[in-house]
Amino acid sequence: MLYTLLTNNMNKPNYVVYPAVFDNVNNDGYYTVTFPDVPDTVTDGKTLEEAIKNAPDALAVALPDYKEYPMATSLNKVQANNPGLIVSYVGVDMKAARRKSRDATVRKNVTIPMSLAEKAQTQDINFSATLTEALEEKLGI
Repeated sequence: MLYTLLTNNMNKPNYVVYPAVFDNVNNDGYYTVTFPDVPDTVTDGKTLEEAIKNAPDALAVALPDYKEYPMATSLNKVQANNPGLIVSYVGVDMKAARRKSRDATVRKNVTIPMSLAEKAQTQDINFSATLTEALEEKLGI
């Protein structure tokens, strides 16, 4: 199987490779990147280099929605279906993408006045959400 290079199971390999079509025809100089085997997955780039750089991220976002990853079509077949366009393999390390996409949470022990804690509890205030909102506001993010 072309798209399965490293895997924990056959349905969700850790590293995948798919042919991508890089099209700058009538795109005001931009390159649109599509993946025939992963419909509705599109990215672009102002230059070919930028489009190539963005392509793995597009796959990394789209593929987790699949129960099983689609089979990759041969590069020659995709090229034959897209004459005059650039067709190249794009690979992505899905394991690394999953790690990168997680915004890990950490447990923090905080101390607040009991009266404040009791009042917040009676109003069903989520302490973690409130602390997160306050920190984001304080940090300007």
